[in-house]
Amino acid sequence: MTPVWERLIGQQHVVDDLSRAVVDAEHIRRGEPGPAMTHAWLITGPPGSGRSTAAGCFAAALVCPEDGCGVCDACRTAPLGGHPDVEIVSTDRLSYGVDDARELVLRASMAPISSPWHVIVVEDADRMTEKAGPVLLKALEEPPPHTVWVLCAPSVEDVLPTIASRTRLVPLITPTTADIAQLLVEHHGVDLALASFAARASQGHIGRARALASDEHVRMRRQEVMRVPFDLADVPSCFVAAANLLAAATDDAKAITDPLDQAESAGLMAQFGDLLDAASKARAKRLTSAATTELVKKQKTRRTRAVRDQVDREVVDLMGLYRDVLAIQLEAPVGLVNEELRPQLTQLAERSMPNDTGRRLQALAHARQQLVAAVVPLLALESLMVELKDPWIRLASA
Repeated sequence: MTPVWERLIGQQHVVDDLSRAVVDAEHIRRGEPGPAMTHAWLITGPPGSGRSTAAGCFAAALVCPEDGCGVCDACRTAPLGGHPDVEIVSTDRLSYGVDDARELVLRASMAPISSPWHVIVVEDADRMTEKAGPVLLKALEEPPPHTVWVLCAPSVEDVLPTIASRTRLVPLITPTTADIAQLLVEHHGVDLALASFAARASQGHIGRARALASDEHVRMRRQEVMRVPFDLADVPSCFVAAANLLAAATDDAKAITDPLDQAESAGLMAQFGDLLDAASKARAKRLTSAATTELVKKQKTRRTRAVRDQVDREVVDLMGLYRDVLAIQLEAPVGLVNEELRPQLTQLAERSMPNDTGRRLQALAHARQQLVAAVVPLLALESLMVELKDPWIRLASA
């Protein structure tokens, strides 16, 4: 394994497949057969499994003169989108639209500058709208000979079938707790006990594990979420819990988006500074107003997505808690995600039956689906809290 792949944790089968593709890419350049290489890839895997990391490592290996040495400029800059022949495309909006797809196709047609390949990495390809899909489809079917597409999505089912059928699938698995803990200890200098906790609590999400290991605020916020099931005494307390969860998610989302908003607003004012001093004040005012309106719209969409992402994270943490409760109730021979809470979880398990816990887990899964379907987060959370308190309420109302 070449050094560039060391960033990809617990995915040796993926490393093997993509490494063979890099070797065959060189064969294709020489006009020789290279069956392991193709022009369009779809990397799938659960959140935090390393989809973007795998795509970045693959891109780096393709543009590196030594197939991924891990130390050259290409290997250092490609995963970050800093290499002239590697483009890392992502969106902070809810979806990729038709205009986004057209821009991608245009960029993909450009020849590489300093390496044999022009690699386009599209993160969250599952956010491609149905109208945008056909625009991208032709570029996938008939790409320029130097272009390599690398699409990332949670699963094949999340991608438009016409697009998925034109790509070669690379499925990732959820990294093990041991692999994540080892990463935190060896590459981030985290204490072993804290690394073990973060690896368990992240439920296989590497980015989440890093945050839990390095940020006390993240750990404290998670503790607040873990206390919620113990405080659901009546319907009013359910509404209070829902409001508190949304408020916490909104605060955390603002901490992410506010710095971005401020930087973009400052950049816009700097960009139009010369126009404001120009002779045609009316024209300058119109241009500035239109650009400001578009920026505000973009920032609002990003904030909406950020809040939903943070609420989803809270729901995932609660799913881990009730998964542990069910494991205790069934005396399953598995480790707990929240081992440090075993005494409290045991008490929670004794207050209900496995069927109750199963229905609570179904309610949590349904809440995640509601968030994806753009249901108002507060309504989704209020419904969820009531169902966590009384898991039979949905059946009674049917």
